[in-house]
Amino acid sequence: SIFSLQYNTMQEIYTKSQTHSIFEFTKEKLKYWLLDHPSIASFRWSPTQSWGGTWWFLFSAIFFYVATVITIHVILKLCRIRCQVPLGPLPAIHSLSMSLISITIFFGMFFSAEVEVRDTRWLWQRTRTTPFEWLLCFPLGIRSSGRVFFWSYAFYLSRYLHILRTFFVVLSERKLSFFRLFNNSIILIMSFLWLEFSQSLQVLAILFSTLVCFVVYGYRFWIQIGLPSKTFHYAGNLHMVLFGCNLACHVGVLLLHYSRGGCNGIGAWVFNSFLNVLILWHFLKSYFDMHYQRKDTSSKRGQIKAKSKP
Repeated sequence: SIFSLQYNTMQEIYTKSQTHSIFEFTKEKLKYWLLDHPSIASFRWSPTQSWGGTWWFLFSAIFFYVATVITIHVILKLCRIRCQVPLGPLPAIHSLSMSLISITIFFGMFFSAEVEVRDTRWLWQRTRTTPFEWLLCFPLGIRSSGRVFFWSYAFYLSRYLHILRTFFVVLSERKLSFFRLFNNSIILIMSFLWLEFSQSLQVLAILFSTLVCFVVYGYRFWIQIGLPSKTFHYAGNLHMVLFGCNLACHVGVLLLHYSRGGCNGIGAWVFNSFLNVLILWHFLKSYFDMHYQRKDTSSKRGQIKAKSKP
């Protein structure tokens, strides 16, 4: 019995050590691929070397996107094609890809910001800057290089993948809204400005946006592969929370800009704030229109049921 007890103890210690070594190995691998890979640690935004880094490319891509979507929509209307165009597993693959990319960017940006805070803490003690203030307001003279801006660049590239959903909606649902085209185009411009002018506030904006995208696209993938689902009314509520956090952070940037002697990229921030107001106005209009439509529909159904009762 003593021998079996010793054997079980040794086996338990071996299992724990093996589990710990696997955990450490996984942790080191994730740290390398999210933080220490040469492409991440030594990243530098350059219009000549970064794909999609020129103004010409940005506006050409937006023009091509808008023109192609409108052309497809008009052709389908003229041909009076009412049945859905079979897309197969493409929408599900797109949703899964966007969900995984979004959560990867979220963790990459989160841990990169943590490393940046740790490595530059000695400098902030001189200026009495807190980590939260740095997240809102980059110091003047900062350049678009390093881990944080690599993940900002990854977010910018992911917006090109995001706009593919517009084609799926047009082909399968025959719906094309001005708000969708406007919103996708503006987000492309804003994410480009974050890199071009090393704009303040982008870290929190990317963290909020990728977290919402992960949840929304994850749910879309869930229902696209045929799993049981309910009406996803809280998608609009998630975006409302995102806009609310974004608005509060914009107020914080404005206060820090005047109290701390300036935030980097404030000109681009002002332009982005104007674009955010336009997006918020369109979103609120669409959100409340859908809400009142839902209310009217439910009230009409209630009236019909009441009339049908003897």
